[in-house]
Amino acid sequence: MKVSDILLLKGSTLYVAQADDALADAVALMAEKDIGSLVVMEHGDVVGMLTFREVIQATVKNGGSLGASRVRSAMDDAPLTCTMETELDEVRRMILDRHARYMPVMDKRMLMGVVSLYDVAKAVVDSQNFENKLLKAYIRDWPEQETPNP
Repeated sequence: MKVSDILLLKGSTLYVAQADDALADAVALMAEKDIGSLVVMEHGDVVGMLTFREVIQATVKNGGSLGASRVRSAMDDAPLTCTMETELDEVRRMILDRHARYMPVMDKRMLMGVVSLYDVAKAVVDSQNFENKLLKAYIRDWPEQETPNP
């Protein structure tokens, strides 16, 4: 399974913030849309990732307030990225190695979507469930005289 398969099932809705947006506005968008991340753009390029982790760190750094902070001051400016062709096993390894929860999907310099740890876990579970159903159907339909002993 590839990232393109996950995005196909997930849909194409993307939420972004500009690097110079007020951090409070970005947090309000995240709360309104019930999302855990925003891709940060500047001049049409992906320049960072803002997640609830960075928001919490910025809030603590500013004494419990977002104040007049800009997205740029809180974002991860070196986000982990993948492509549409990245295999699911590679995405899992990358996410675990970097403790990332969200990953922009790029096609050269174009943002194609975002995959989350949830998306990856769901794809793995769905794939396992599908394999289990196939195995059960295979065993169920096995001719009686050839049924293997468990």
